[in-house]
Amino acid sequence: QVQLVESGGGLVQAGGSLRLSCAASGNIQRINAMAWYRQAPGTQRELVARISYGGTTNYADSVKGRFTVSGDNAKGTVYLQMNSLKPEDTAVYYCNATQGRFKTDYWGQGTQVTVSS
Repeated sequence: QVQLVESGGGLVQAGGSLRLSCAASGNIQRINAMAWYRQAPGTQRELVARISYGGTTNYADSVKGRFTVSGDNAKGTVYLQMNSLKPEDTAVYYCNATQGRFKTDYWGQGTQVTVSS
């Protein structure tokens, strides 16, 4: 089992920045990738950014050039630096980890990010 705890959410004005952090605990061996998802009210949860074992990253088109994901899968840490925030970035942000051969998913409890216009 892997437990994920996020921190760093909050309220920020449009154009501002926030940094989210996520730390994994428990059995953190064989984590394949860690990622950030977000979910706004009335919408489906969507992938924001992912970092795979070895450092490969990918981003949603809507955040490319503004957000940067970093971290160390072996240590169970992932960060999301969010710059030039827009009101449409407002959502609950969830940390995700996939582990092992069958890519078992684990989720954090979520952290609220609110961007005011």
